[in-house]
Amino acid sequence: MPLLPIFTPFRSTKGLKLGLWAIWFYGFLLICISLYATQLLPSVKLEFRKPIFFNKNGVENHKGSPSITIFTVLENFNGSVGERQDLAVRSWLGLSPDINVVLFGNDPSLYSYASGFGSRVLVESDIDFSFRNKLFFHSMVARAEASVSNISVIVHPETVLFQDFISTLNHVHELDHAWFLVAFPRKVPSFRYSLDEAGKQWLKEDGNIISSHKLQEVLAQIGEWDYCDGRMLMAWNNGETPLHMGVLPPFLYGKGLHSRWFINEVYYSKYRSVFDASLSISNFYVNASNDIQSNQEDWEYTANRHLAESYGMFSSKQASFSDFVELVKCGRQFVLVNRKENIVYSHGSKSSKNLLKERVMGSRRRKRLMSCVSAFGPVSKIKDCSHISSINVSTDLHLPFGLESLLPMVADKNNTIVLAIAGYSYKDMLMSWVCRLRHLMVQNFLVFALDDETYQYAILQGLPVVKDSLAPRNISFNDCHFGTKCFQNVTKSKSRLVTRILEMGYNVLLSDVDVYWFKNPLPLLQTFGPAVLVAQSDEYNLTVPINLPRRLNSGFYFARSDKPTIAALDKVVKHAMTSDLSEQPSFYDTLCGQGGLNRVGNDKCWEPATNLTVQFLDRDLFPNGAYKELWNEKSVLAACLKNGCYVLHNNWISGRLNKLQRQVRARLWDYDTSSRMCLQSWHKAKDTDFS
Repeated sequence: MPLLPIFTPFRSTKGLKLGLWAIWFYGFLLICISLYATQLLPSVKLEFRKPIFFNKNGVENHKGSPSITIFTVLENFNGSVGERQDLAVRSWLGLSPDINVVLFGNDPSLYSYASGFGSRVLVESDIDFSFRNKLFFHSMVARAEASVSNISVIVHPETVLFQDFISTLNHVHELDHAWFLVAFPRKVPSFRYSLDEAGKQWLKEDGNIISSHKLQEVLAQIGEWDYCDGRMLMAWNNGETPLHMGVLPPFLYGKGLHSRWFINEVYYSKYRSVFDASLSISNFYVNASNDIQSNQEDWEYTANRHLAESYGMFSSKQASFSDFVELVKCGRQFVLVNRKENIVYSHGSKSSKNLLKERVMGSRRRKRLMSCVSAFGPVSKIKDCSHISSINVSTDLHLPFGLESLLPMVADKNNTIVLAIAGYSYKDMLMSWVCRLRHLMVQNFLVFALDDETYQYAILQGLPVVKDSLAPRNISFNDCHFGTKCFQNVTKSKSRLVTRILEMGYNVLLSDVDVYWFKNPLPLLQTFGPAVLVAQSDEYNLTVPINLPRRLNSGFYFARSDKPTIAALDKVVKHAMTSDLSEQPSFYDTLCGQGGLNRVGNDKCWEPATNLTVQFLDRDLFPNGAYKELWNEKSVLAACLKNGCYVLHNNWISGRLNKLQRQVRARLWDYDTSSRMCLQSWHKAKDTDFS
């Protein structure tokens, strides 16, 4: 049978050669076209080189699944907010048995909620809060850093997470380097899906199952990136490497700016590789309110703004999120994209494959990864939060609460407040005093600021504070101790404010900030009846009465809001205004009479014009700074506990630094000046320097 004409040329050797040359030519042409098309893609230099944060062999360490602790703040269990928070927590726990959750808060309902999840959800209340019960972000970060889990995560309580959260953390867990990642959320107008009882399957409104992957696609289509609201997810691997070199300011959590300041600090400290994992970790929340807009008119937001400005947030040293290396997942492989340097980092396990074959496969993989990375695009281009820096904030920071509104907010059920009076030179001692009261669960305290600096400082520390326009302004930083003219002027402000508070119907326990509390004395002090002023004795001699002349200590006393007490203290105020001495002698001379004329027995006085009794407190329970030389004991704490002390006054010592150092040496100090936090049970105390 004759061959068809179309095959005739191949019957000769010449035709065969021409055919082979044609195949080679067209193949070469296709390769050139492919290379040209590749050049049309966005320019990304793809190198299979190993960055410093991969392990030494370029292979996975197979450390196993990391333990992960997610830290969040649950504030409201009511209505739709509570429902969104519960859904978020359940979405986290359903991802992996290696996930545990710590809920920050002190609401009793938190404990009952957490108990429903067994040991996987814990409540942490031993943390710093403002008097408005707002959590401090720096204390929250410190607690997360102290976690024993492999990875710590801080996330907004309404953020829903998916399985790519686990796969991403599993990947970065293999890196042989300290890292920190941030993932920005997408806000969606609504979320009409729920979890089944096991917390594993997502359900539509009709009860039908929707796959996690499909749900992510749906939410991504309707979601809008959120880069400015502070709801970004942050995660890091725990270990010896610190997160940053600086000190976090006392930002109030959820009041804006804190997350951006923190991320900027981590980036510039250069202790860790910082990744933007927004494209590899899907996280969503419902945009149910305009929180940022309302926060801009909120005094707590204003406080955060002041802190951000004070610590240079809006200076030229601001990290752009486009500077961060992006963590992207292409198929089953993670790659790191440095768009600033136009490089993609990737790594894989080495093998003994044929080199030619490896080159071919490598070329194909490069194309796939290049196409994948290009498809994602540089997300950082749309991260514009310029409106944050354009918000104008007044120079001075003021609480929107005066004395009349603060008193009912802080008073206890017996209408009693604990009043502290301090100037800026004693701000550290004030904070140690506050921390001690918080540890004893005493929340009904109020700070009286003697100067504008203390007032501003107290606001930023989250304290309920008032200031007196008549208070002295020339308060020396180091030379305002006992006996100085400055000290005399300061003490005369105390009883004036106490009298005003008593007239408003509140009982007052006045406590100087150098009084260390071992236990709450209020239950004992309130057992004394009406028309009785209870005060500490300044007498140190063990063989004489404790109510001798000028031995009434006006730095620790309890006064009831009744007519005899108010009238008597009004007399003290008037006497002090005409005296060249401090207020303390006026207390004794007015209430006990000149030279102790109105002494009753060894521990009382009686003021006849007002019928007020002055009760001097037992010195074993309320010792002054010279009594039994307790401050010189090897263990001041042990000696005081043996005595049954309620408090110990750090007086009978001259000089601010001497007083501070004595209290620190005695380990009766509850404030870490380096971190600006109360010393918690999980917080390792650092050496305190008051120089």
